[in-house]
Amino acid sequence: MEQLTIFDNPVSQPLAARLRPDTLEEFAGQQHLLGEGKLLRRLIESDQVSSMIFWGPPGVGKTTLARIIAARTKSAFIDFSAVTSGIKEIRKVMEVAEENRRFGERTILFVDEIHRFNKAQQDAFLPFVEKGSIILIGATTENPSFEINSALLSRCQVFVLQALTADDLKVLLQRALEDERGFGNMEVRYEPDMLDLIANFANGDARSALSTLEMVVLNGDVGNDGSITVTRETLEQCIGKKSLLYDKNGEEHYNLISALHKSMRNSDPDAAVYWLARMLEAGENPLYVARRVVRFASEDVGLADSRALEIAVAAYQACHFLGMPECNVHLTHAVIYMAMAPKSNAMETAYLAARKDALAQLAEPVPLNIRNAPTRLMKDLDYGKGYQYAHDFEEHITSMQCLPDSLLGREYYQPSDQGLEAKYKARLEQIKKWKAEH
Repeated sequence: MEQLTIFDNPVSQPLAARLRPDTLEEFAGQQHLLGEGKLLRRLIESDQVSSMIFWGPPGVGKTTLARIIAARTKSAFIDFSAVTSGIKEIRKVMEVAEENRRFGERTILFVDEIHRFNKAQQDAFLPFVEKGSIILIGATTENPSFEINSALLSRCQVFVLQALTADDLKVLLQRALEDERGFGNMEVRYEPDMLDLIANFANGDARSALSTLEMVVLNGDVGNDGSITVTRETLEQCIGKKSLLYDKNGEEHYNLISALHKSMRNSDPDAAVYWLARMLEAGENPLYVARRVVRFASEDVGLADSRALEIAVAAYQACHFLGMPECNVHLTHAVIYMAMAPKSNAMETAYLAARKDALAQLAEPVPLNIRNAPTRLMKDLDYGKGYQYAHDFEEHITSMQCLPDSLLGREYYQPSDQGLEAKYKARLEQIKKWKAEH
């Protein structure tokens, strides 16, 4: 048994640690998992928990929930960090778990930030999970589909924990002010909307909310009667600039670029600019955004407005020349143009249809009439025979066959009626009519 030191004094712990819930009844949020009759609650109450992954943003209670499960199911609990541990540490922990199993005690191994383990480290858990030496509970802020080995993931049930609502956080903050483990023994005076401001600032993160409250109270004005008054000025100084949830290599990165792309596609310039600002202010590389806008210009606008591609490429070049923050206006220019432009996905659908045929018929020979014949042998083999040079004809068009015989008559480009593409559609119909007549 470990001996306590002066540093283990509960009073000296951060507020978030002092108020860590011990029971499901105290646990805030996640009613979709822990409400009456919900799956995870039933598993816990019936003592039938198995290996699982908790996936959710920071500060939603992944570690706390694992501890509550261990206490509720009367299991040994081992807290393990993927940041500071390797294969050697994993083996030591497994030895402890095996010893517990021999004495009839289950071991819950909680691995925080499990996505930080490499493949070999994750594989080290597999045999122990399979034979029941441990119940593995992994916590991750990253999408498990991308970050957890498929073999390990298939043996775990994934539960998605959601960011806490402002109401959830207000309940926590109120409890912190009333509970003796928090500030219940103090008289804290504050303006009515203080808890709302802190709850909104915390962005669904309970740890952030409680840490902010602690900072605000400890920096409050102490009165002669021992009371603490939190002023608006103190609150604003402690909150400062709101941090944005963003990981340039994680799932939120892809969520935000998806939101930007779909807002432009839906011709919503206001939403598009908002998502652009979210990405840039969180530190995204402007060249990454610019590349996605270049793609959008042809994928979703295409010939409906060919200037879209010119503007997208120009915005990319401006970002390359200037960088942030100056290039934010160039990206805004491009994003709003894309949102307002007429839309056509004919370029992408044309390529995808042609790609399908190309992959199915990679060995299809190029028709002889459109082959090049740089040598005598090639000419003798009829390379280029029957080729018709379009510019030699009055209409600058011929009825020459350019597709392989097996694909004759196939039509990939299906122009829309949007914007300038209507003009190209009319031109295509004119070409088809001419070829049919000749």
